[in-house]
Amino acid sequence: MSGTKRKELTHDEALQEVYRLTPQIIDIDDFLAPARMRWLPYTMFFQHKNYRSKTINTDDLGFRLTTAHGKEYRVSDVHEEPVNLLVGSSTAMGTGSCSDAFTIASRLAHHRREVWLNFAARAYNSTQEIILFLMHMHRFKKIDKVIILSGMNNFVLEGLPESLRSDHGQYYYSYEYIHYMSMYNEEQGRKKQSLLQRLSNAINDRSEPIFTDEGVDSATRIQRCADATARALAQWKALLAPHGASLDFVLQPLTTWTKAEFTPEEEDIIHATDSCPNNFWRLFGGILGREVYPRYRSALESACTGLGIPFHDLNEMIRASDFSKDYIFVDRMHLNDHGYDGVARLLDRQVLPPAGARP
Repeated sequence: MSGTKRKELTHDEALQEVYRLTPQIIDIDDFLAPARMRWLPYTMFFQHKNYRSKTINTDDLGFRLTTAHGKEYRVSDVHEEPVNLLVGSSTAMGTGSCSDAFTIASRLAHHRREVWLNFAARAYNSTQEIILFLMHMHRFKKIDKVIILSGMNNFVLEGLPESLRSDHGQYYYSYEYIHYMSMYNEEQGRKKQSLLQRLSNAINDRSEPIFTDEGVDSATRIQRCADATARALAQWKALLAPHGASLDFVLQPLTTWTKAEFTPEEEDIIHATDSCPNNFWRLFGGILGREVYPRYRSALESACTGLGIPFHDLNEMIRASDFSKDYIFVDRMHLNDHGYDGVARLLDRQVLPPAGARP
């Protein structure tokens, strides 16, 4: 970031600045509003289904649409033809793009003239991603290629307090889950209490606490993430074996891991988003530094190598690209239309086989 001193923004001022600089985020914030959250078994939550807007649209299941060459591709359709899957979280889903046509899946479908489905779920960790596939794998008669564009959510969520850790790692909405399920347990106990006790227990603070990753040991954080990723990738490999599908893991980009200098537009938007953080963004404190990046990258690459799964790093690929100095980031980890198209072109040229070739 430049050394220019910037005006401090209130939360409301910062949010309005985000919307001014990236108006597509207005639709995204509406789409991701807690009131629209669908609570589901097994994965816990998922995206709003049949959502319609200029920016983002979803199918009957809640997956974002892929659009290319005048066609729409939906996970919810019956797929007799071979398909390809882009798996991941909000970056893979396309947060920051101005329309469905500029997600990575849509740009891959455009450039390669293949069916690429947007099989991404905002805020999922690697375990939830594989469970999501288990619930929908029956929809695909033949899968050719799978790209898992991930790595950041596991790392970010490991910054949560140990008190929220489950037997299967950290996950989004862990505080809410523990808080409200504990309230249910307490309610059952209150059925045996006196009226005075029930009234006393009803007076409690239900406000969401503020979480940061301050004090989280980076070495432990890296190892836990690498282990969780390796377990999920081993499961992906086993589940895809009957299809003979190729499987590639791609580490998603982070601003400070990808760029040493930002465009004026990127500096403006990062200042605005940093000025109105939610708990998710507060957990980035311990991972933004360039010193953490090579250690985490190496741990993930070793996990992939041990499983015989190709590893690719978009941070490195973007740095060496012809658009590395362009305006591509709309916050710390999401891209704009130009950025997502550039990523799709990199995946097409450096990760995937020539279009039309079977794995």
